[in-house]
Amino acid sequence: MDTLETVRTAPRPGLRERKKQRTRDALLRAALGLFTAKGYERTTVDEIAEAVGVSQRTFFRYFASKEEAAFFVARLAESHFLAALRERPPGEPPLQALRRAVLDSWDTIGEAIEQLVPLELHMRLYRVIESTPALLAAHLRRATELEEEIARVIARREGLDVDADPRPRLVVAVFGAVMRVTERIWSAGDDVSLAAIRELAASHLDQVGPALVGNWRGK
Repeated sequence: MDTLETVRTAPRPGLRERKKQRTRDALLRAALGLFTAKGYERTTVDEIAEAVGVSQRTFFRYFASKEEAAFFVARLAESHFLAALRERPPGEPPLQALRRAVLDSWDTIGEAIEQLVPLELHMRLYRVIESTPALLAAHLRRATELEEEIARVIARREGLDVDADPRPRLVVAVFGAVMRVTERIWSAGDDVSLAAIRELAASHLDQVGPALVGNWRGK
């Protein structure tokens, strides 16, 4: 079961579990707040823990590292997208399924994120990722792993062997490249809202066909 489905379907936790969730969420908010205010590399685990009034040991009960805290909400968003992709109609062409899944997931992910951290704080973290070599390298590494996972979902939808037929990985590579360009342009702009990245992604995805097979001259 993916992260989002766990959030949706899990029974209401007991008092002890709720206290642990509050501590985790407070650490997460403190970490992201410090990363965006001071920079990722200039923020220490001790500072994050101190902001919440807990020990360094408590931080490591919830997160293996600063990097895990930095990408915690992004992993939730990825799970949300994968769930949306698996729910797309089986007869839908692969690229269209990817397009609808990412746009639909952005329509609904805000509420899930807001349960953990302010949405605006999560969106501002993208700029920190883009400007921090260690985080950008981790982000690109995870993007490669995620593309492989997506390709396997597409292959299962189409009844293909992902290791024998290159098409699932090819279409996902195109999709991933579009999303990477979208993130880069969006994070450098003035509007870092969810609506802005959604609109930019839709525009870029709509240009995939003309960009691949169209005549660029005179345009």
